[in-house]
Amino acid sequence: MDFFHRGGLILASAGLENRTVLRVAGDDAEHFLQNLLTCDVEVLKTGEATFGGLLTPQGKILFDFVIFQEEGGFLVDVSSTQAADLLKRLAFYRLRAAVTLEQTDLPVSVAWDGEDLTDAFPDPRGGDVVRAFTRVETMGDWTAKRIALGWPECGADYAPETTFPHEALFDQFSGGGVAFEKGCYVGQEVVSRMQHRGTARSRFVQMKGDSDLPEMCTEVLAADRKIGTLGSSAGSSGLALVRLDRLAKAKAEGTPVTAAGIALSADLPPFVTFNWPDAQDG
Repeated sequence: MDFFHRGGLILASAGLENRTVLRVAGDDAEHFLQNLLTCDVEVLKTGEATFGGLLTPQGKILFDFVIFQEEGGFLVDVSSTQAADLLKRLAFYRLRAAVTLEQTDLPVSVAWDGEDLTDAFPDPRGGDVVRAFTRVETMGDWTAKRIALGWPECGADYAPETTFPHEALFDQFSGGGVAFEKGCYVGQEVVSRMQHRGTARSRFVQMKGDSDLPEMCTEVLAADRKIGTLGSSAGSSGLALVRLDRLAKAKAEGTPVTAAGIALSADLPPFVTFNWPDAQDG
């Protein structure tokens, strides 16, 4: 990983210029978000964060984000490429609710491997990552760190409206993702059915290539059969959304797995609770 060095020390922190912070405030802010998002915002206290998403009615991810509760409302840390669309979508759902929506100029930074930030809070997805709405000048390789953690993100690893929360590992994160015990939200029926029936056959996994990986959306093949697509990468490491049963069968049978001719090996992200399926299922 190409981390920024200062005085011989590796600085594992980065200012995320590709993130934008929205503010959702007002008397109805908590109720408003609770009825829309996959995560449970009612359990948050001031200074705490959760991870979640806003789905289509068909249960696919439109946006994913980190939500932080501040005094009087919530800060939504989202990809900058999606911030304007998310603001419009929230305004569409607002109707008569006593909610104010605005885009802020707050910066977003992350740190890991023991590096600290001012006013930091734990990234709700787990790991050793902290986040803060503060600016840092160091540029540690956050993409490489995120891939090493096994955290897929909308936009970086998959396009909006293409992927179910289970496929993007929402059900596996230690903080947030999907709150199966809460009431209705947009797309809830589809997500609950996938959970109850165990029908999430495709999942994001970690990939390692024998050389630098190609671009996002490159097909992952087992011999000549498509079994998935690549997401983001950092050198020879990356993430890919794959059919677990077909990949397990390829691994068991020694079938080459490739992307654009590059040989791949696969591992499950370290935090997940599911295992490879029976290879005969593929």
